[in-house]
Amino acid sequence: IAEMKRVPYHIQRDVLDELGVDQVAEKSDFKISAKEKLRDAVRCTGPRFKSCFLSFVPLLAWLPRYPFRENAIGDLISGISVGIMHLPQGMAYALLAAVPPVFGLYSSFYPILIYFIFGTSKHISVGTYAVMSVMIGSVTERLAPDSDFVIPGNDTNSTTLDIVSRDAERVKIAATVTFLSGIFQLLLGLVRFGFVVTYLSEPLVRAYTTAAAIHVIVSQLKYSFGINPQRYSGPLSLIYTVIEVCALLGQTNIGTLVVSIVTIIGLVAAKELSALAARKIPIPIPVELITIIIATVVSWQMDLKTEYGVEVVGEIPSGLQAPVAPAVSLLGSMVGDAFALAVVGYGIAISLGRIFALKYAYKVDSNQELIALGLSNSIGGLFNCFAISCSMSRTMVQVSTGGKSQVAGAISAVVILVILLKIGELFEELPKAVLAAIIYVNLQGMMKQFGDICSLWRTNKVDMVVWVMTLILTVLFNPDMGLAASIAFSILTVVFRTQLPKYSILGQVPGTDIYKPVEDYNQVKEIHGIMIFRSSATLYFANAEMYIDALYEKTGVDVAKLLSHKKKLEAKRLRKEKKAAKKAKKEAKKRDVAAVEAGPDPDTDTPLPRAIILDLSPVNFLDTVGVKTLRNIYKDYGEAGVQVYLCGCQRGVVESMEKGDFFNEKVTKSILFSSVHDAVLYCQQGNSKEVMQGTHL
Repeated sequence: IAEMKRVPYHIQRDVLDELGVDQVAEKSDFKISAKEKLRDAVRCTGPRFKSCFLSFVPLLAWLPRYPFRENAIGDLISGISVGIMHLPQGMAYALLAAVPPVFGLYSSFYPILIYFIFGTSKHISVGTYAVMSVMIGSVTERLAPDSDFVIPGNDTNSTTLDIVSRDAERVKIAATVTFLSGIFQLLLGLVRFGFVVTYLSEPLVRAYTTAAAIHVIVSQLKYSFGINPQRYSGPLSLIYTVIEVCALLGQTNIGTLVVSIVTIIGLVAAKELSALAARKIPIPIPVELITIIIATVVSWQMDLKTEYGVEVVGEIPSGLQAPVAPAVSLLGSMVGDAFALAVVGYGIAISLGRIFALKYAYKVDSNQELIALGLSNSIGGLFNCFAISCSMSRTMVQVSTGGKSQVAGAISAVVILVILLKIGELFEELPKAVLAAIIYVNLQGMMKQFGDICSLWRTNKVDMVVWVMTLILTVLFNPDMGLAASIAFSILTVVFRTQLPKYSILGQVPGTDIYKPVEDYNQVKEIHGIMIFRSSATLYFANAEMYIDALYEKTGVDVAKLLSHKKKLEAKRLRKEKKAAKKAKKEAKKRDVAAVEAGPDPDTDTPLPRAIILDLSPVNFLDTVGVKTLRNIYKDYGEAGVQVYLCGCQRGVVESMEKGDFFNEKVTKSILFSSVHDAVLYCQQGNSKEVMQGTHL
């Protein structure tokens, strides 16, 4: 089979430089002016307006064509299943956000309805998410610490904590930062800035969510042990919190600890049984819902709050709340937090949305997703919701139970609405330790991501370094500062990779027009008198000096030393001319000097090549330093008697050379070639361009 794939071919054509290609292909100089581009961009026609409107409100495009018979049953079952999951997760993640549990239910209702109208992903389940919740919690606890709500008691040394005022202030802060993050997402979507997520690589996102999960676990230890550690903020706050928790372990509430341990063991066992039964039962068992029902009944019957001092959820008001304007005075103190929330929430949602879009063959509009999430958060913030994103666990349940469109999300919102209006108050006796246990068990998937380190070590060590550094930076700093530091480090690795590319001398594969690095292949041989040099990265200010050094090293020709030697010879020649008395002797001396100049540098055994070919095919842009570098290479090697040719230049590279005054009367596009092979043939045949190219593959 391998032999059959080797089809011989024979080509006869002229060797074409860049000028020849422009003539044969009839290069077009037509360019659309900026004025015409602007006029076309703002032109509003009927079809364009309709298309823009439908892309902004996707519901109007897909709902009239909704296949009711095929999708209705699956979406109904899926919506109910996911809605049931929203109840325990919404209440549990509200603890992470440091707000009363009922606000987790609000965050599982309003944003979902908004996304149903404006979102483009058919399968993701938006709503409360652990990482977003802990980021919100860091803001609320920083701006409204417990110490601000301590009320002196009747006794001299006694104090009480005004929980009602504290929670009200924290709800206001959470809603405001959510509103601001939504505005950021909305603005980024309107200016078509969806590509910002490309700076969040998969290793970075997975490491960041793992580190955020560690923050989540540490933040919930106080509910599992029934203690009240001091709240720390800023760098190393997680380390200080762990030390504080360890110091307070002697004050552990035994009743709370027992509830937590029993719940964790029960949840893990129940989830394992549910996974085994999933093959026979089409609908997943609502393990978390059953857990909070049993825990609430036990707490109510045994009066855990009074008898054992176990902290419970407390009052859950029925019904919905009227919208409230955000606290404008707080906006300035949370800009960085809001932007981090906007980027993280969008990055997680679009990453998961693209996975399912690829699997089920449809397109997710990255810019429209920004708008949908922005509206969900900004409008949700007016109704005292906290920031939302996409949950992997709920999304998997939505897909596995037959959900095929955004209708499943709308049905789950209806389920939450019923809970808010009628059922929510029944869970007032639910211990907070149970919600903390639900969080622990739900985070086990994120903790399994530590296995990425081993797999990345085998596949890409740079990505592994990004993963480890993201984890360390996010653990040591807060999630918002950790994200910024992680992105900066990730970009830094890209810069390092462009600064440390692989430099190669290319040789020809025998009998072909294919050129490969000579050090990588045994049968690839260099062409006598011609050096072909290539860098694996683009050429710009950060690696221009290294490019020249590598060129000198690989070609074995130190042009600086060669030119210095040439100047010494020239000075010696001038001294001899002054002493010479006859013209004949002068002519003889000139011939001798010319012979010396054409020879190799006396300090090296490597003879000068006739030509050097720079393969610029990996170069996708040139800055002014890059253009200057190529100009100096051409000039210096030319003075040393070595002709330099360039090949594989992309259009943008040629335009940069034109704008950088690389070409002039002496240096024309005749030194540019489309391929390495054309340049080699031209060098071998001198100025004759009628060359037959024959290759057998």
